[in-house]
Amino acid sequence: MARRDARGWRAEAPRLVGDTAALLPALMADGAPVALGLDLPLGVPRGWAARRDEQDFPAMLRGLADDAGFFAVSATLDGVSPARPFYPARGVKGMTRAAHAAALGLASARDLSRLCDRATATRPAGAPVFWTLGANQSGKAAIAAWRDWLAPSLAAEAPVSLWPFQGALHGLLAPGRVAIAEVYPAEALRQLGLRLSGSKRAQAPRIALAEALRDAMARLGVAPSNDLGGMIAAGFGADAAGEDRLDCVLGLLALIAVLDGAREDYVPADPWIRRWEGWVLGQTDMPADMPRDDA
Repeated sequence: MARRDARGWRAEAPRLVGDTAALLPALMADGAPVALGLDLPLGVPRGWAARRDEQDFPAMLRGLADDAGFFAVSATLDGVSPARPFYPARGVKGMTRAAHAAALGLASARDLSRLCDRATATRPAGAPVFWTLGANQSGKAAIAAWRDWLAPSLAAEAPVSLWPFQGALHGLLAPGRVAIAEVYPAEALRQLGLRLSGSKRAQAPRIALAEALRDAMARLGVAPSNDLGGMIAAGFGADAAGEDRLDCVLGLLALIAVLDGAREDYVPADPWIRRWEGWVLGQTDMPADMPRDDA
């Protein structure tokens, strides 16, 4: 978390969210506008969305509050359908993303991904929304956030707005409301001009990143608390959660960069992106095999 005052931003050390039911009230406690970055998919691929009756992704989420079956992860392809898209519950010999796509009525494995999930000239591809196996997957995070928090919050008409579906980020900021945007740490790392000397899962490369990370924060006018400063110097700890703590800070800085105008609040002029697929905050690159469209 970071708060802005007349002197700039003051960032705190990452900590666990805790009970998600208490998250929104805690964020809104002082009545200030809140921007929240989430490192998980906010949107669905267009080929799958084309079969939905709702007008957009937020409307779909609102309706899923009463559809627990949607979030059940299928163990085999026989259980996969457009109404139950998440797969696989466990590893199965011979399974492929192409077969998953076919079970969803999609033409190819490529169609499992949103445009913002695909590789750019500077960043590898992210995982498809509905895939739930392995280290490179985001389906489990989507299930947890959508089912347990976002869908119920939207159904209860909580003061939440989703970027970019409901407008530009600054237009969604208002006292007593939370504007939520998707951030992607791998993208944020590049947006901030940072480079790791090894895997971010290892402490040593995170320690080696410390000076450059502090410089990036200074450029954005973000001052770390004492706890966060110590955490950065220590490479965010030796335990497995160190990678997650680094990701939290990267996502936070990407969010601040757009809030303060250091990065463009860019969303492609594509109705599928703006209504269904969503976009990664601060990303200006289209997939490597597609040109950017500024129309």
